[in-house]
Amino acid sequence: MSEQMHVTRSNMPGKRSLGRLLGFTLVEVMVALAVVAVALPALLIALSQQIDGLRYLEDRTHAQWIAANRLAELRLVLAAKGGVQTRLVSGSEELAGRNWYWWSEGKETPVPGFFHYEIMVSDQEDGRDAPVHTLDGYFAQAPADNAP
Repeated sequence: MSEQMHVTRSNMPGKRSLGRLLGFTLVEVMVALAVVAVALPALLIALSQQIDGLRYLEDRTHAQWIAANRLAELRLVLAAKGGVQTRLVSGSEELAGRNWYWWSEGKETPVPGFFHYEIMVSDQEDGRDAPVHTLDGYFAQAPADNAP
């Protein structure tokens, strides 16, 4: 015996419900497009700001590494020569495929034998006035042995 599908008035969708199941109205499509038109530029602006922030953090990290390397060099000079440089010294290094410029200057503190070093790093050759990173370090010079 073959099964026949019986459609009764209670389970038969009405014209209005049938049209509703087939798709969206023009108003619904226009509202959806308006929401996308407002949200997409905001999303692109937020993404652009995130990329700029990432680039800034990367530059700052590289500048910190350059300054830490320079401070380590100064410590080695102090250990090898027993004295520190108190004049302005500048130089450049290449890191991550870019040139970085640094300036370091030592000054004697009010405490005898202690020196303050300021190391500034920039990605611009004339960037001493606006460095990407500045590192301060302090050194103690060993007292000279005057004993016979």
